[in-house]
Amino acid sequence: MPRTTRTTDPELAHRLSRRDMLGVAAGATAAALLGGPATAASAAEATNRGHGRPVLPPGRLGIQLYSLRDKVSTLGFGPVFEELRRHGYDEVEYAGYTQGSAGPITLAQLRRLTRDHGLRAIGSHVGHYSSDSGAYTFAQNLTQVLDDAQALGLAHIGTASGPWRYGATVDGWKRCAEEFNHYGAEAKKRGMKFYQHNHAEEFSFATDRPDVRLYDVLLAETDPDLVYLEMDIYWAYAGQFRFGKRPDGTPAPFDPLDYVLRQPDRYPLFHVKDGDRDDSARDGYRMVDVGDGDIDYQRFISAVTRTRGGRRDHHWQAEHDNPAESFTFARKSSAHLHALREKGC
Repeated sequence: MPRTTRTTDPELAHRLSRRDMLGVAAGATAAALLGGPATAASAAEATNRGHGRPVLPPGRLGIQLYSLRDKVSTLGFGPVFEELRRHGYDEVEYAGYTQGSAGPITLAQLRRLTRDHGLRAIGSHVGHYSSDSGAYTFAQNLTQVLDDAQALGLAHIGTASGPWRYGATVDGWKRCAEEFNHYGAEAKKRGMKFYQHNHAEEFSFATDRPDVRLYDVLLAETDPDLVYLEMDIYWAYAGQFRFGKRPDGTPAPFDPLDYVLRQPDRYPLFHVKDGDRDDSARDGYRMVDVGDGDIDYQRFISAVTRTRGGRRDHHWQAEHDNPAESFTFARKSSAHLHALREKGC
């Protein structure tokens, strides 16, 4: 499947080509079933809420607890977990281990509460770096971060911070990639996967190389056996809207789904958040509850689950940065995603 983003940096192009080959077999199968970017609209029209197999694999629906921070801070983790399990959630992704929780809680208590409510802790977000040497980040306190993740029994530990530590140049992102490789190597020693969660800006272009998309640098310079990606699908589509042209105005279209289909093994986790399309908005979308927007999750999830091991190896975390009512958001998101059906199954 050809890339729609290109670079004239020979070394980087070589790395990208090598990375792409790792997922070409699985990606080609899904692409053939779904169709490429030119047929995305027709594919979306072809899918519907039929009576076939559920699009969402069993046991793989989670939620990013940042979406429920108001409830955790007032009710505590236990009542929140009880509500989530009642609405069909299987997993949670932590956003810190207290979130202002009502009353003190230890890691052992948090792990037990999660398990006792029938939930799996799938991952957690931690900062990349800080100017404070004592900060709880990968750069400043890697051992403690990994100790805590291990104590919670996490399979994944990652950051929602972009690789901006050394600026927006190609070399700056290569330096961050080296750091991410180190975090990934240390996490792997403990049986965990290190991952990075994107926002829209990762899909922008290097300030010193306006022909190079920064996300491509991250993919090319990180070891696929050490560094994984959690695609925030909403922000990826916002990136598609904002950075579909290079700084000089020349077209540089891309489809977020293509990135996943080329290297599905690198994307164990996803953030599922929705948006109403609005071309007058900076990001091209306005965030809404899952199921209330225009992002075609039937298309996206179906394509990913058709890759090799796709119904087993990927985890889908519902999220809304600022829901009007967080329990209502959680209920609606679960109901919508569980209702999606594949066509012709």
